[in-house]
Amino acid sequence: MAEGAEIAIIGAGPAGLAAAEVLARAGRRVVVLEREAEAGGIPRHCAHSPYGLREFARPMLGPAYARALVARARAAGAEIRTATTVSAIRPGPEVEITSDAEGVGRIAPRLVLIATGARETSRAGRLIGGTKPGGVMNTGALQGLLHLNHRRPFARPVIVGSELVAFSALLSCLGAGMRPVAMIEAGTRPTARWPAALLPRALGVPVLLGTEIVAIEGGARVSGVVLRRGGDEWRLDADGVVLSGRFRPEAALIAPAHLVRDPATGGPEIDEFGRCSDPAFFAAGNVLRGIETAGACWAEGRGIAQAMLRALAGGLPAGPGGRIALGPGLGWVVPQRIAGGAAPALPVLQLRAAGALRGRLALGAGAREIAGRSLAALPERRLILPLPPAALADGAEVRLGPEG
Repeated sequence: MAEGAEIAIIGAGPAGLAAAEVLARAGRRVVVLEREAEAGGIPRHCAHSPYGLREFARPMLGPAYARALVARARAAGAEIRTATTVSAIRPGPEVEITSDAEGVGRIAPRLVLIATGARETSRAGRLIGGTKPGGVMNTGALQGLLHLNHRRPFARPVIVGSELVAFSALLSCLGAGMRPVAMIEAGTRPTARWPAALLPRALGVPVLLGTEIVAIEGGARVSGVVLRRGGDEWRLDADGVVLSGRFRPEAALIAPAHLVRDPATGGPEIDEFGRCSDPAFFAAGNVLRGIETAGACWAEGRGIAQAMLRALAGGLPAGPGGRIALGPGLGWVVPQRIAGGAAPALPVLQLRAAGALRGRLALGAGAREIAGRSLAALPERRLILPLPPAALADGAEVRLGPEG
């Protein structure tokens, strides 16, 4: 059982399961704690392709991909405890858990990996007015109803947002025989990269750019939405609303804990090895920034698991390292600190553009450039900058300067 676990992993999505497999294959005693009744994370709900290209070298539907990740972790020797909620994390490290089967318990491993994933911004978080009818939900709830409960919640919804998950919602609706009446995006162009934006048009679903949803109408069920573009408002008939994207890290455990939280991402602050401010805690996956694909989270979980093995052997540099400063126009960076050791678990800096950017993006210290690249980015785009081995730990800054 979990009482003898060396490593506790909180969350059984792609990042947590990938880490569990690596750690268990290295002979470590690993327990994965998952609050849902079934392990696998978000892909369990996504009955469409492609998943698994980098992990299994073939396209897979989400549920099959999730089952394969669970099977690999278990075959490696990891214990996976479902229907188990982590209620608190404390220095030590210590993990407090509750479950219907065993009640309240406590685990005191050597290391903890937080891999709790992300959640979509709710209606309240988007400040959408109107009445409160049934049939308003995020993409995860929609896909859970369709693929886990085999229920169709509506027939003609609107989809709010244009991140990749919005196109996942579109495919889920069409696969279940529902016909979205429109996709609504407040920006002047889709958030997802080309050619994703071609999909709704090819399927005959209008994409309303520069448009906001002002209010939701209806009694027991949604009857329509009020939209605004510029100074004009109009009503669109619909029987449901899917609020997609605007992911935020699922960081409820971190907020009351002793770990430093990054105000820009909402997730834990980490160094290039995935270590939190308390070096007994690591973090991986979408709890760090809320926007990566399942495959990217899987790769990240594997890399940070290797860093955890080095930590158990005393092979990581002392933390917490120097904090990376961000220049104008940049919204956030992961990792936020550089400890300066060789072979980072996160080989790149991941950044977010706060607006349209053009120039040379560079990691530097003073006048010295450590790594850089030319850049032309749209708002909300994810940016990548290589993080060289043994990058400077002190005085590091990411800045945007003129090209050339």
